[in-house]
Order: sequence, then C-alpha cells, then structure tokens
Amino acid sequence: MKKILTLNNISSQGLDRLPHDDYEVSSESSAPDAILLRSYKMHDMEIPETLLAVGRAGAGVNNIPLDKMSERGIAVFNAPGANANAVKELVVAGMLLACRNLCQAWDYTNNLKGTDAEISKAVEEGKKKYVGYELPGRTLGVIGLGAIGVKVANAAISLGMNVIGYDPGISVQSAWNLSADVQATSSVDDMMSKVDFISLHVPLIPATKNIINAERLAKMKASGVVMNFARDGIVDDEAVLAALDSDQLNAYVTDFPSNLLMGKKGVINLPHLGASTNEAEENCAVMVADQLKDYLENGNVTNSVNFPEIKLSRATTNRLSVVNTNMPDMVGQISHILGQNDLNIHHMVNESRNDIAYTLMDIDKSISADVVEKINSIEGVLATRSL
Repeated sequence: MKKILTLNNISSQGLDRLPHDDYEVSSESSAPDAILLRSYKMHDMEIPETLLAVGRAGAGVNNIPLDKMSERGIAVFNAPGANANAVKELVVAGMLLACRNLCQAWDYTNNLKGTDAEISKAVEEGKKKYVGYELPGRTLGVIGLGAIGVKVANAAISLGMNVIGYDPGISVQSAWNLSADVQATSSVDDMMSKVDFISLHVPLIPATKNIINAERLAKMKASGVVMNFARDGIVDDEAVLAALDSDQLNAYVTDFPSNLLMGKKGVINLPHLGASTNEAEENCAVMVADQLKDYLENGNVTNSVNFPEIKLSRATTNRLSVVNTNMPDMVGQISHILGQNDLNIHHMVNESRNDIAYTLMDIDKSISADVVEKINSIEGVLATRSL
C-alpha cells in the first residue's frame, strides 16, 4: 500500500486516479511515499525519509525546496498547461478591465444615490469619464511562450490584436501550437516600445526578477497596460506606481496585491485568481496524480522540474530505477553489480538533467533487497527502487 500525504485540499477528480486498493491518501501520513500539494510552503518542513516524489497541482514550484529534493533523489512534478485556459481567460478579462475602465466605472455606479431618475441622469453624465478603447488593432506583448503564453497570444490574435512574443527558450511543442501571426522578438527591450499591453508568463528566477522595471517602462507607449498573472517579483511594483503617477502607464493588473499597491491610482488588484476555476483545479489534480502514479508504479517521469523525462514500456515484471548524481561510469557500476548477482538487463534507458541522472532497467529475474542495498552503496547513488 503506497501512502500519499496531502498538504492542501486536492480535487477529488485527481485523488480518484489513485485506487483505494493500492493507495492510502491522508492529510496526516507520517511516512509518505509521495506528497500532493498546491500552495503549501515546504521550505521549512522536515522531509520524511520515506519520500520518493512530490506532486504540485499547478505550474509554479517556488513553494518547494527543489535543491533539497534533488539532493535526496526525490522527483518533483508539476502540471504545466493544466490551468492554461483559466489564466488565458483572466488575461483577456484583464485587458478588458483596463481598456474599458470597468473597475472605475463599476465603483462610480455602485456609489450613486437618489431616485431612479437621478441615478439615470448621473449615469449619462458620468459615463463620459470612463470612455475606453477597443482591442482590435492594439498590440500585446507576451513574455514567456509556454502553455499559458501560447494560449494568451493565440487568443489575442483571434480578437484582432497584433501580438509580439518573447521566449528565447521556447519549446518545439509551444512553437507548433503558436499562431503563425505572432511576431517574434529577440529581446524584451525591443518589444517595449511597440506594445500597448504586456502580459508576463515566466517563473520567478534570478533572470526574471523585476524583468519589467523603470528603464523598460520608460520605453513603453504612453497609457500602456502591464498585466502580471504569473509570479510576484517579476514586476518592479515601485517602478510601475511611478509610471502610473506620471501617466506613462494607464493600468497595472496584478494577481499579487500588497500594501504598496492597495488603493493606488490605476492598479487593479485581484486575489490570485489565475488558476481559480473548478476546471483548472481538476485538470491540475488529475495531471499530477497520473504522473505520480506512473512514477511510483513504473518509474516513468513526465513533467518533472528536476528529473529528466523518461518513458519505458515494461518488457519484464522486474524493474529497477536508480537516481544518482550525474557522473561517469554510474551505469557501468550498476551493471557490474547486477552481473555479479546473475541478473540480466532486458531493456534499459538512461537520461540526465543538470546534476541528476536517472536510469530505468527491466531485469530478467526478481531483484533482491540485497542487490538494491549494494547499488545504493555506490558513491553518488541517491535512491534505488525495485518496482
């Protein structure tokens, strides 16, 4: 029986992917094989010795200590793209909120008092203050063309907008899915002077911290709109407030409110709604549960943020998985121990990613605990499992 510890509420559609006969799912497990979570911060958490994998029902993994997990040979999975449609729709909503002055207009109307006739008169007089503009013909800059960024770019094209995309590390899959009408640019700086809207879809890493700053905002068209539905910290909020005060920017739509931003001119604060739809939560939970299950049962790796991608169809009923630091002759040492114990490799795949290497082997005979222990004793091996 495999034990799964949940650190947040996980959609039942995801948990249902883990059969009750094989999995014990609990919010109080003391010796879990895997952890499922959403936003719980694991950095100060004591990591159980039994832990093999962590599944984040979402895309970002800032709340998970990746270095610590990699050092222990623990695979970390996420669910990229599962919430892409939800975020895409919120970006479109953010553009409409900003260009049609909807929040200001709602606030004005909600505070009207008097008879129906008086309110009607005030509406007609007040609406002139909230004249906006339409999206067709405007230009959107998309920074980050992963699953979400591609959907945002394509949606904007379908709305009649011009779109400029920036992502030096765009994947082949994203490139295939991206509309041919999206213009590519080689730098964020080149993009800034050409766009009316900026939408960010990148993780928070040293290279993206304050990627939108005072220098870049100064290059943007007057009355532009910045939208951050990705991560707190990738936009310099103080620089944005200064640009709003000088009318260099018309609006800042953010999913990451703070005391600095609350009640400020031109700021539309939202309570981290990016993936807050029933559909997105279900999609994320199902995707990450399936990935955890396949890893625990078969050793296959899909959508891990620290392990290499590996998929090996079973050729025998006896499978060995080995996680080790990426160094020479590891496969040779593992094979030597197997040979000494009269175990033949029927099929094998080995891949590496940065400092982690991972090997899956289908073996012709049953693998004893003694063999697993001998492989574990090899210098550089982090985790060994007989599946």
